[in-house]
Formats: sequence, structure tokens, C-alpha cells
Amino acid sequence: MGSRARSARSAGLLFGLCLLLPSAARGQDPGAGAPRARDLGIPFQGVPGPLNAITDVEGVRVGHSTIIEGDGPLVVGQGPVRTGVTAVFPRTGTSEPVFAGWYSLNGNGEMTGTTWVEESGFLEGPVMITNTHSVGTVHQATIEWSRNAAALNPDAPGVWWSLPVVAETWDGRLNDINGFHVRKRHVFAAIESAAGGPVSEGSVGGGTGMVCNSFKGGIGTSSRVVGSYTVGVLVQCNYGRRPELLIAGVPVGRELLGWPPAGGRENGAGDGSGEPGAGTLENQPRGGSSIIVVVATDAPLLPHQLKRLARRVPVGIGRMGGYGADSSGDIFIAFSTANEGAWTQEGAGLSMVSNPRMSPLMLATALATEEAITNAMVAARTMTGRDGNVVHGLPHEEIQRILAVHDRLEIPR
Repeated sequence: MGSRARSARSAGLLFGLCLLLPSAARGQDPGAGAPRARDLGIPFQGVPGPLNAITDVEGVRVGHSTIIEGDGPLVVGQGPVRTGVTAVFPRTGTSEPVFAGWYSLNGNGEMTGTTWVEESGFLEGPVMITNTHSVGTVHQATIEWSRNAAALNPDAPGVWWSLPVVAETWDGRLNDINGFHVRKRHVFAAIESAAGGPVSEGSVGGGTGMVCNSFKGGIGTSSRVVGSYTVGVLVQCNYGRRPELLIAGVPVGRELLGWPPAGGRENGAGDGSGEPGAGTLENQPRGGSSIIVVVATDAPLLPHQLKRLARRVPVGIGRMGGYGADSSGDIFIAFSTANEGAWTQEGAGLSMVSNPRMSPLMLATALATEEAITNAMVAARTMTGRDGNVVHGLPHEEIQRILAVHDRLEIPR
């Protein structure tokens, strides 16, 4: 049965079944088999790959290390801890660099190593994603792991040189972010667990403590098939305000301004900016706290073309109401697994997609970004973090009800 057929059957049970979510779960088991957007009957354009994940691009691997410890009042250095690390590797069985390009919609954030990506046109090693104040730890640990694994050939005997790509979003609403709980062992665990196949989504890895559109956010992924090529996307979403939230083109955020019901506690129930007690939904002036997006493809694209692909990520974010607010770090990197051997010093013959043939790949990037963000929000469960702060998971039944009213829910015919 196709994914759309399964989604339709699941959606058809909407009014007779209840999708069970813990009301205030502190965390999410990375292997818990969380639902995805299509399971709810949310419609999307385009044809996904078999896994509807970035790992549909052959060779791409993803690993997570999730840290969930403690409860109660914040004690800096002790917790509570709601954070982690995510690793995305471009190729399996080789550390050979790949062509890459990057782009920032709004630069209130960090992705290290991008000046060398821009200069050289290559991504060397994995893309690592964590929280804002753990970038340094992840950066150093990634260099150490690469050195130990001899993941790249040094420039000269006894010399090791590396500029890892490490990206971040801010998880201070739920996590003791100034306690520096990400350690070298967590970085190694994320790297060494990287694998192909299905990707855990929601409150896992670097996305553990993230908030998206005032609901629980985190890691999400999706893919699109374009002729003989595949485009895959992975996001760590931690941006946006509830009033702007669109799903399947429907302004669901406006219809959920009063959610959760009276009596529910939601610290800073505003824009997802990560500013505790920031005010009411209706009056929030700010709209961000960042989104990191990794785009992978097996289409033979050169670095300047991959930059063009990365520049289409905001189209997908915009389809959900995002706009790159002043407080948001919206930073994206795209790489291609094609053109093996391009890194060799002897030089290599290259292939490339012509510019006119890029348009479907650009659309695929936008569509997969939209679905990856939605998948992250659907998978993420309600989480209680530091000081008892609660960030609620997206209310599945309410989303289905709203989409049905707008005739945007896929149901059996």
C-alpha cells in the first residue's frame, strides 16, 4: 500500500479513534515510532522516496544522541537537561568530500565552516547540529573523532587540519543550555550511530529541546523523487510564531491561539523565540529562534548550483508561514553525492545538470522542506523541561478537524 493510501486510511478513522499522546511527557524515545504528517492525512505535493527521508539519497546516514535528564527548578550545571546532537553524513563507506553550497535567510545563528564551503565548494565530513552553546564542544569533538578515524587524509604527515560544519538552534526554554551538558561522548555517539534507513524525528538529537511555532519542534525529514534523482531534506526546527503557522495552506495557527485548553501551562506561550515569559501569542513582536536545514541530492550539481538549491529552502519555510524574523538564525546547506572523485588532487571529469533542468529540483527542495518541518512537529510530543516549563506537542486531532473543515484532509473516497 502506498504512503498516501496509508495516510488516507489513517485519516478516515479520524472521528472514531483517538491518537494517543502523553499530555506532559518529559521526553520521547527516539525509536518510539512516532506518527508522521501523512499518517494524519495532511496532504503534500510531490512524490516522496521510499522512506520519505533524507536517507532516500543513497549513502546518506543520520545519527542522534539524545540527552534527557532531571526535572524541576533550573540549577545551572546540573539541569534539567533536554538537548543532544545530530550528525548527517553525505556518504557511506568513504569520507571523501562532496560538492556543497550554503545560504542564510537570516543570520542570527551559527553554522561553522561555511566560509570554507563557500571558498572551496566542498563539504568535508558530516554536518553536525546541536544547541547554541554547545557548538564549541561539538566542533572540537568532531575534529577529534575525524582524526582518530583518519576520516580525511592530512595535508602532510603528522599534520591534521579540519573545519567541521556545526550548526545550532537555541533550546533554553526547556534545557539548562548554560550548563554545557553536551560532552565529547555524546558527539561520538551521534557520529557512530549514523545509519541509513528510517530517521527518528521529533524530540531527538539536536532537536530534543526545540520549539517550533509555539509547539514542540525538533528533527524532521522528507524527500522527493524528481525523475531519476532524489532530493532529501532534514530540518532542526525551532522558529516561528503560532499566529503565522500554516499547514497544507490552512492558517491552523490562528485557529489554535487558545490552545491548550484553560488550565494548561505553557511558559512564554508566544512565538517560539526561546524567551521565557515573552508574552501573549497575539502581541508577540518577534518570530524566531532558528531553523537549520540540510539538503542532500544525488543529482550532479556543482557548488554554485547547490547554493541555488539552498536558496529555495525559504520557499518551503514560507509555505508554513515562516519569514526569517530578526531573531531567527535560518541557515541552510546543500550537498550532492554525485561526482565521486572530484576531490582528488589529480582532477576528475565532472557532470552537471543544466540550469533549466534545475527547476524541478528547486521545487522538490521547497516541498520536502515544508513536509520535513511538519513531520518534526507531528512527531514531537509534549515536553516538560527546566522550571516545569511545558511546551505542548501539536494537537493531532485538532489539526485534523481544522483541515477537514477547510477540505484539506486526505480521506478515503
